[in-house]
Amino acid sequence: MTEPSAGGRIATVFDDWARRGRAEGMSDAHGPAARMAFDRLDLPPDGRFLEIGCGNGYAVRWAARACPAGLAVGIDVAEAMIERARELSAELDNVEFRHGLFPGVSLPVTRFDAVFSMETLYYLPEPALDAALSEVARLLVPGGRFACAVNYYAENEASYSWPEDVGLEMTLLDADGWRRAFERAGLDVVEQTRLVVPPDLATSEWHTTEGSLLTLGSLQGSSPSSS
Repeated sequence: MTEPSAGGRIATVFDDWARRGRAEGMSDAHGPAARMAFDRLDLPPDGRFLEIGCGNGYAVRWAARACPAGLAVGIDVAEAMIERARELSAELDNVEFRHGLFPGVSLPVTRFDAVFSMETLYYLPEPALDAALSEVARLLVPGGRFACAVNYYAENEASYSWPEDVGLEMTLLDADGWRRAFERAGLDVVEQTRLVVPPDLATSEWHTTEGSLLTLGSLQGSSPSSS
């Protein structure tokens, strides 16, 4: 029997989560930190936004409402997550969801003002992670921003058991490792910080102590534009 690919294993896990209703649980847990990261993108009203690993599409919906004259696109390797995102976004006419593994999935436009990723890229082994970050840089307009937030990182010891808990391989980098990966891809790191959540919004204690690691990158050039 052929061993399933890494993308196939990830899809299997998150398809199962979506079918068991965990898509909304993920958005509840990640939402407070994700919102802090999202707000740093400074999207223009006609902006083009891409989320890698969109889950049920909550951040894509934020972008669609922030960019009423623009376009918000979400991609996810789990087909059941994409189906759920489409259901929850049916009232919005400036969203698109695509099923597939990044990089490689087809996209409706060639350049974006902002790219966003919450709790996704560490599922890629390091060579594939470098390729994904290089593709992010290629997709950004000059001056465009990429916000990448992760909870599985070396400084957060509470996350160390997650590969075994979830049953998936993960790439563990520290803050400097993420910074270097961005720089290898040609992205300037304009901010790197911990997004600490207030206790009343936290679903785990480490949200209030270690927080999510945000690395905010920018592609050198002029200010973001959708032209």
